[in-house]
Amino acid sequence: MSDGKPDLTIKLAGPRGFCAGVDRAILIVERALEKFGAPVYVRHEIVHNRFVVENLESKGAVFVEELDEAPDDRPVVFSAHGVPKAVPAEAQRRDMIYVDATCPLVSKVHREVSRHNADGRTIVLIGHAGHPEVIGTMGQLPDDGIVLVETVADVETLDFPAGTRLAYASQTTLSVDDTSEIIAALQRRFPEIAGPKQDDICYATTNRQAAVRTMAAQVDAVLVIGAPNSSNSRRLVEVARLIGCPKAALVQRATEIDWEWMQGVKRLGISAGASAPEVLVREVIDACAERYNVNVEEVVIAEENVEFKLPRLLAV
Repeated sequence: MSDGKPDLTIKLAGPRGFCAGVDRAILIVERALEKFGAPVYVRHEIVHNRFVVENLESKGAVFVEELDEAPDDRPVVFSAHGVPKAVPAEAQRRDMIYVDATCPLVSKVHREVSRHNADGRTIVLIGHAGHPEVIGTMGQLPDDGIVLVETVADVETLDFPAGTRLAYASQTTLSVDDTSEIIAALQRRFPEIAGPKQDDICYATTNRQAAVRTMAAQVDAVLVIGAPNSSNSRRLVEVARLIGCPKAALVQRATEIDWEWMQGVKRLGISAGASAPEVLVREVIDACAERYNVNVEEVVIAEENVEFKLPRLLAV
C-alpha cells in the first residue's frame, strides 16, 4: 500500500469486447451515413450497447423498433442480431434502400435452419425467448416449422407426431455448458435428430467464456462490462459464478460500480461482452486507479483475427 490506497491486481480477460460481427455492424452504419448522409434508420439497436448506440445517434443514425417507423426514402440498416424474412421482404415491397448488418455467423444459422426445413425437418431452436436473434431465426420459417427450447426441462415436454424428422440449432451467444446439456437431452430423447455441421455458438462467445473461465479462477471478484440486454455479456457473469467466483457483476459503465461491493477485493477480473467497446474497459480501469494502486495483468487464452466483409453496397 502507498499513497493511502490499497493495492489491486486487475486480471484482464482476453479476448474481450468487440467481436468481428459487432465491428462489421457498426462500420456498416458509419459507411451508410458517409454514403447516403443523415439520417440513416436502424431497425433495433445495431448492437446491445447504449454507448455505441448513442455514439451512432450523434452521427445521424435514427434507431427504430419496427420498419414502419422508417420513411420509404431513407436507407435502413438491419441489426447484427438478424431479422425475420418478412422484414427485408417488406423493405423490398416499399422499394427501400436497406443494408443487412446481420452477423455472418447468425446468417449461417439462418441458412442452416432453412436447409433443414427444405429437407422436411422440424427445427428445435435452443435460445432465449424474446431475444432479437431468436426472433430473427424463428422468422426464417413458418410457425409450424420451428419450436423453441430454453432448458433441459423444456426438452422433456417436447411432443412430436410419430415419424417427425428433427434438427436442432442454437442462438450464437449462449453458454457453452448450458447448451451442451440441452443438446445431450435432445439427442437422448430423439436419437435421429440432426445437428449443425459446425457448432452454432460463435467463436467470440466461446473464446470470451473460456477466457473468463480461466481468469475467474485467479481472482476474488469479476466485473463484466456489457448491457443488461446483452445475452453474451450475461453469460460471462454466469460463467464466472459457475467457476467458483460468486462475486461477479455486470456493469454498463464505471459509474455503475458499487465500491462497497469492492471492499476486501485484492484481485479483480475484468471482461467485456462482445458489444462493449474497449474504451469502457479503460474507463473501469481508470476508475479503479483513482481508488487503488492498480497493477494490470492480461490473461489471454486466444488471439482473434477474424474479419467479415462489408455488404457489396457499402464496400469501398
